[in-house]
Formats: sequence, structure tokens, C-alpha cells
Amino acid sequence: RAHTLTVLFILTCALGYVTLLEETPQDTAYNTKRGIVASILVFLCFGVTQAKDGPFSRPHPAYWRFWLCVSVVYELFLIFILFQTVQDGRQFMKYIDPHLGVPLPERDYGGNCLVYDPGNETDPFHNIWDKLDGFVPAHFFGWYLKTLMIRDWWMCMIISVMFEFLEYSLEHQLPNFSECWWDHWIMDVILCNGLGIYCGMKTLSWLSLKTYKWQGLWNIPTYKGKMKRIVFQFTPYSWVKFEWKPASSLRRWLAVCGIIFVFLLAELNTFYLKFVLWMPPEHYLVLLRLVFFVNVGGVAMREIYDFMDDPKFHKKLGQQAWLVAAITATEFLIVVKYDPYTLTLSLPFYITQCWILGIILVLTWTAWRFFIRDITLRYKEIRRQKQEHKHEKDKCLSNGDGHSAMLEEQNGNKLRERKL
Repeated sequence: RAHTLTVLFILTCALGYVTLLEETPQDTAYNTKRGIVASILVFLCFGVTQAKDGPFSRPHPAYWRFWLCVSVVYELFLIFILFQTVQDGRQFMKYIDPHLGVPLPERDYGGNCLVYDPGNETDPFHNIWDKLDGFVPAHFFGWYLKTLMIRDWWMCMIISVMFEFLEYSLEHQLPNFSECWWDHWIMDVILCNGLGIYCGMKTLSWLSLKTYKWQGLWNIPTYKGKMKRIVFQFTPYSWVKFEWKPASSLRRWLAVCGIIFVFLLAELNTFYLKFVLWMPPEHYLVLLRLVFFVNVGGVAMREIYDFMDDPKFHKKLGQQAWLVAAITATEFLIVVKYDPYTLTLSLPFYITQCWILGIILVLTWTAWRFFIRDITLRYKEIRRQKQEHKHEKDKCLSNGDGHSAMLEEQNGNKLRERKL
């Protein structure tokens, strides 16, 4: 990395040389933006060369170091926005895009939910065509990539279904959550999300069956082999199958619940952030945020799984996982500060009852699986051992071998003491 430090030094000198040669414009806003961008570039160059490597090495470790540094920059940006007033924070977005900083009406996806509208003779299926916008392929590709990150069919389906319940619960806060029933369950859960999860699981199955035996590019004789090797550079170096096993222990169960919670909170932050910062859904900043989470989320999930699966070797949770958690929490704090009125709108009574019932069921199952069930099984095992010991003692006494029975009883007592 000494050569990369030389490149960093040359880049810094070049930026300084260009600044000295040109005449500095008398525009404070322009100079401020240019100085911030140059500072970020220098920090990214330093981080790509000097940051700690993550769990992934393909296509190159520097690629994942770059996204780690982007995570730091994004977290600092969120902290800056958090400490502004609501008006200043919204107007600050104009420095990124002059079209921002203007309140925009939210689109209502509800309304007429008839699949076939006989009142419209020209196009009775217009309700379906209205819902088929650019967010349909976004849903599919989003869940395809999320499946590659989570690598578990059940967890993906639980997150997908849970988010639809969240949209039902919070549609009184954001009109964007108001959708038709068939839009929720047929278009989203079954078609877009379900098809994305299915394709993702098929890709995971192919990756798990692939032979990971690498050969240097210049050692491959044919051009076809060289091109194939270049393409496979963008596949994993080795394969690790994720087996979350949430019911195996209380620690893993709480970890899986925490992962699902953070996923759902990050999904909700997408809608609430553009609502409080006045960003239209199709704005490029919204897309860039999703691209960012796709890259950093995969690393974070691998670090979490390594920490759960082998805590002796991975004694600390990975740096990217901590940054993703901090970013998600900071985004939520921005939403709370910028629009507390929307977040404090009370849930409808039947929605509150449903969530209370669901939480009680989850807590009850947790207590039964990891506490009551274990105590019951332990009590049954002790009772069975006592019955076997009593049966052997009676058998020895009936044969007249009282000395053997006494020795057997002493050995059994010692064995129980060791177990205790």
C-alpha cells in the first residue's frame, strides 16, 4: 500500500496545484461545494488504500473498502442534517439539487381498487395499468438482491409480508402506503417480491454448486477462458451457506429478530425520509441510497453471520455492520426530529389490537421455546433417570446383591453431582 499512499500524495498535490493556478470564483456557495467534494475525494482515496479489509475479496477488496468509506461519509452527512433546523435542512438539499427544497404532493396508490372497471369502456383494466410503473421492476430487483444478501427463503418472506402489514398499519400517516388489496398481496408479495426471492434462491443454489477453483488470468491459454475468468471475477471467491437456525438458541433467535427489525426500519426510512426532506420518489438520490444499501448490506449480513456462527474466531461484530446500524438509527432520528407530528398520529384501534396480539404471541412462543420447554425437558430427564435408578436398585435387592446396589447408588450420585 506504499504505492497507493504515493498516489494519494500526488492527488492532493494536483488538487492544490489546480487551485493555485485557476482564479478562484467569487461565489461562496460554489467554492464551498467544490471544497467539500475535494475533501471527500481525498478521504475516499485514503480509505480505499488504508481501511481494513472486509469479508469479501471479489471483485477486489478495494471495492468494498470504498463502500465502507462511503458509509462513513453518508453517516457524517446524516449527522449534519440532524443538527439543522427543519427549514434549513430542507433548504440545504437545494445545494445538492436546485429542484429540491419544494414540498411535493404524495401520490395515492389507493382510490378505485376495481380490477375490472365497467364504467370505463375504453380501458376497463386501467387500474392495473396505472399501478405498473417503474417501481414494479424496482421491487423485483430489490428483493432479488436482498435474497442474495440474506440467503434464506423464510427470512425474506417474513420481511416481505411484515412490510405489507406495516403499510396497512401506517397508511394513515403516509398516503404513499395506501394501496389496493391486490396491489399489496398479488402484485407486491406474490409477483414482484415472490418472483425476486425465487430467482435469488435459484442464483444462490447455482453459486453453492459452483466449483471454486481459481487460476491466474495469464495461466489460461485460450481467449475464451480468459474472458470467462474475467466474468467470474465478479462472483464470490468461495461460498458460505447461511444457516441462521433461529430456534436453536435464544441468542440466535434475538439476533434474527434484530436483523428483521433493522431491515423493516431501513425500508420505512426510505419512505419517511423522502417525505420529510421533500424528495420525489423518482429522484436520483433515492436510487443512490438504495444502491448504497445493496452494497453495504451484503457485507453487513456476512459480518453478522460470521459473528453469530463462529464467535470464537470473530470476537467482534464487523465494522460495516455497526455502520449500517448507526446509519439506520440516524435516519430514523432525522424523521423523528423533522416531522414528529406525523409519527405521533395514533394508530387505529383495530391496528393497535392486532400488533399487541402479535407481540404477545411472539413473546409467548419465545418464553415457551427457550425457558418453559427447557425446564420441562430437564424435569422429565431427571424423572426418567430416577425411575431407571430405582428400577435397577430394586432388581439388585431382589437378587440379594445389596452391596452392588449400594455401589450403583453411590456411582449414580457422583454422576449427578458432576452433571450439576
